[in-house]
Amino acid sequence: MYPGNYTQSQPDHPAVIMAVQSGGGTGETITYGELEARSNRLAHLLRARGLGRLDHWSIFMENHARYVECCAAGERAGHYYTCVNSFLTAEELAYILNNSQSKVLITSQAKRDVALAALPSCPGIELTLIVDGPGDGKNVLNLEEATARFPATPIADESLGTAMLYSSGTTGRPKGILRPLPEQPPSQKLPIFDFLLKLWRYREGMIYLSPAPLYHAAPQAAVNLTIGIGGTVVIMDRFDAETYLQLLERYRITHSQLVPTMFSRLLKLPQEVRNKYDLSSLEIAIHAAAPCPVQVKEQMIDWWGPIIHEYYGATEGLGFTACDSEEWLKHRGTVGRVLAGKLHVLDDTMNELPTGTPGTLWFETATPFEYFNDPQKTMEARSPDGSMSTVGDVGYLDDDGYLHLTDRATFMIISGGVNIYPQETENLLITHPKVADAAVFGVPNADLGEEVKAVVQLMPDVLPGPAVAEELIAFCGQHLARQKVPRSIDFEPELPRLPTGKLYKRLLRDRYWGNRTNRIV
Repeated sequence: MYPGNYTQSQPDHPAVIMAVQSGGGTGETITYGELEARSNRLAHLLRARGLGRLDHWSIFMENHARYVECCAAGERAGHYYTCVNSFLTAEELAYILNNSQSKVLITSQAKRDVALAALPSCPGIELTLIVDGPGDGKNVLNLEEATARFPATPIADESLGTAMLYSSGTTGRPKGILRPLPEQPPSQKLPIFDFLLKLWRYREGMIYLSPAPLYHAAPQAAVNLTIGIGGTVVIMDRFDAETYLQLLERYRITHSQLVPTMFSRLLKLPQEVRNKYDLSSLEIAIHAAAPCPVQVKEQMIDWWGPIIHEYYGATEGLGFTACDSEEWLKHRGTVGRVLAGKLHVLDDTMNELPTGTPGTLWFETATPFEYFNDPQKTMEARSPDGSMSTVGDVGYLDDDGYLHLTDRATFMIISGGVNIYPQETENLLITHPKVADAAVFGVPNADLGEEVKAVVQLMPDVLPGPAVAEELIAFCGQHLARQKVPRSIDFEPELPRLPTGKLYKRLLRDRYWGNRTNRIV
C-alpha cells in the first residue's frame, strides 16, 4: 500500500473512500497526498519507538479510514505488520499479539475495550495507538496526537515491509505465515504483485470496490495493488447485497473481489432489485476463498457477463491457480490451471494419483514460507523430504490440467468405509430457494462410524421444522448419490461464517462430537 509513486503526480486524487452505507460508513475521502503524509508520520513514530527493519507490530480494527495508512507505514519501514481478525475476543487477540512478537498495537475506538482487555496478557506490547479515540497514558496514545510532531516526509532508511497474516483458524489455532522479505526500497514491489496486476487487468484510473474485511489476505492484496497503480479504493464497512449494487453504480466501479457467499446473496435479491442498478462500468470481478457452487457461478456469468475470474491460492503462497469465465465454462467447477508452483495430487502414502482421482494437494512451493514461531506446524505442512508443502486441501486435475477442489481433508467424512467430501452437498443445498447458508459434516454413528449431517440457515421468511428438513433431504436425494445425502438436518439462525467467506465449521461439528474423537483432527 505504498503510495509514494503517485503522490507527486496526483496528490489530490482520491486514494481511499469510505463508502456511505446504512448504519455505517463516513464517506471520508483520503487523497494520495494525505495518505503519503500520514503514513510517513507513522513510520517516523515507529522508528522513534525503536522498531527497526523486520520488527513486528499489529493492527486490530474494523474497516476504517485509517487502516490503509497504517499498512502503508509498515510497508515503507521494512516491518512485518499483522492485520488481526477484528472479530476476535481479547483472549484470541492476546494469543496473536504474543505469538507474532508484536511491539506495537494499533486499534480503534470501536475495538478499544477488547484491545485494552488483551494488553495485560501481552507484555511485549510497548505502545498502543487509538486511531480515533483518546489515549489514557504514556503507552496508550491517540494516533494523530502521537504522530503530529513528526515530518510528513519519508524516513531516511525506507525499506520494503509486508503483512504477516494469520491463517483463519477454522481447523485449529491461527498460524502466522512468514515469508522472507528482501532488503529493497518500498517502491520496488515483490514479483507476485506484477504477476497479479497483469492477471487481473489492473490499470491506472481503476476504481476498486472492497466489500470484505481488510484484515484478510485477498482484500490486502487487492487494495495494495490498487494503491500501487494509482487507482481509487472504495471500502465498505460490511457487505450488504443491495448496497453493493448501489455502490457499483454510484462510484462507477471497474474492479471488485468477492466470495461465493456474496454471489449467493446477490442472486437471492428480488429480480426487480437486481435489475435496478447500472453495473456497466464493471470490468472484472474476481472471486476466491471457497469453492463456488456451479449453479451459483453459472447464474452470475449469465447476469454480469464473462467478466468473472476465479483463483485458488492459500495465504501461505504455496501455489496459485486461476481461470477466466471462458475457461470456467469449458471446465465447470474448476478453480483454474496452475500458474505458480508445481502441483502434485497424492494419496496418504505420498503416491501420485491418476487424473480425475481426488487426493491431497501438494505444491513444490512457489514462494518459501514458515509458520512463525511454530516449527512443529511448519514441519507438519511439509513433505518428508521438505520439497513440497500442503494446507490439507483435497482435489483432482481433469484431463486438461484444470484443478477441481473437493474439500479440506480435515472435513472428509468416513461413513461405512466410504470417503465423502461434504463440499458437494453444501454447494447443492445453497442453491435451494429456502436456504441462506449450509454446513455439512460428519457426526457419530455407532454402525457406520460417521453419518452425514447438515446444519442449515434458512431464508428470513422460512420457518424451520420437520417438513422443511424432509424437503431439503429429498432435494439432495434427487441430485446426489445416496451416501452423500444428509441423514438429518438441523437449523440455526445464523451459521458461523467468517466475514472472509470461510465457514467456521469446526464450531458446529464439535457440538456433536463432544469428548468423542474420530480420525479427523
